[in-house]
Amino acid sequence: MRFERKHAVLLLAVAVWNVVTFGQFARNLWSAYDSGEDRATGYWVAHTILIVVNVAIAVVLGSLGWKALKATKK
Repeated sequence: MRFERKHAVLLLAVAVWNVVTFGQFARNLWSAYDSGEDRATGYWVAHTILIVVNVAIAVVLGSLGWKALKATKK
């Protein structure tokens, strides 16, 4: 499959969307923790792992999108 510019833009948009939404989620999670919300430790661990994994996915998609965008400019 050959990447076109629209594919590159889509990958970059999804990467940005992941960073924005999970950044907000991380802020909300931290606020809940900081305010002393009573949850099991597994809750905090699971959601932290979810945030880290989704940011890692955003980095991979952003990298692929950036490479595809540079390749389509030639």
